[in-house]
Amino acid sequence: MTTETRLRIAMQKSGRLSDDTQALLKRCGLTLNVTDRRLLAHVANMPIDIMRVRSSDIPGLVMDGVCDLGIVGDNTLEEAALERELMGQKSQYIRTSQLNFGGCRLSIAMPEGFDYQGVKSLDGLRFATTYPQLLNRYAKEKGINVDFCLLKGSVEVAPRVGLSDGICDLVSTGATLEANGLVEVEEIFKSKASLIQTASTLCSEKQSILDTLLPRIQGVMKAKESKYIMLHAPKDKIAEVSALMPGKETPTILPLAGRDDLVAVHVVATETFFWETMEKLNALGCNSILVMPIEKMMG
Repeated sequence: MTTETRLRIAMQKSGRLSDDTQALLKRCGLTLNVTDRRLLAHVANMPIDIMRVRSSDIPGLVMDGVCDLGIVGDNTLEEAALERELMGQKSQYIRTSQLNFGGCRLSIAMPEGFDYQGVKSLDGLRFATTYPQLLNRYAKEKGINVDFCLLKGSVEVAPRVGLSDGICDLVSTGATLEANGLVEVEEIFKSKASLIQTASTLCSEKQSILDTLLPRIQGVMKAKESKYIMLHAPKDKIAEVSALMPGKETPTILPLAGRDDLVAVHVVATETFFWETMEKLNALGCNSILVMPIEKMMG
């Protein structure tokens, strides 16, 4: 298969999304040949190429049709779309799936001791940020004026050295803010990783590869959020047991060899299965309750 008919996926070269993206693709059955120095890697068992680039380059590569797919944070994607709109460029793409990793938020943080009395307290201040377009959009929505200085890293140090009054940066746990004497005051954007696709029509060969890959990705995502539950339940308590099972799946009921009073109950739970639920099942006379992770799902 020629280069023109191999599906090309853009992913972060290094950083918080890189490991999760590689893990996702491996769980989809792709054999990756990725090394630190190799920026274009070939999948050994499918006609797919992986382009490893900076996160900020991924939206443009997909929007311009250089790559067919990209895995990127919503924060980076939205910032790129706003920037292209400002420059009069098209930002067409298809959001194929939102993925269940890379969760974070873009927030405004101020130095400890700042007298924060609401969003109007930020009017006229200067912020260090990697996301000026998202910051400006938020400021317009709130009816305030802000200035910014663009930094690509070490944003947290800017107020301490007098470069800005505060910062607008990504927050996961808040530990980095605390370590630098900053307090989160406003959340302006929630983000997760997304799988995006070029808006251009794919050739039949690429479309065929995509039609194979997408169900695998969706299956991995669904499996990650699900648990397989097995237990033995009293035959006369099936209705009560079924009512306690989380999710919308109908339980599978199986006979147990040599037992007329018990049945085996199997179900895929797509919601959180709490200890309290297990205790309630146990109180109904259930035993051998197992809650197991699921590696893959389809259908």
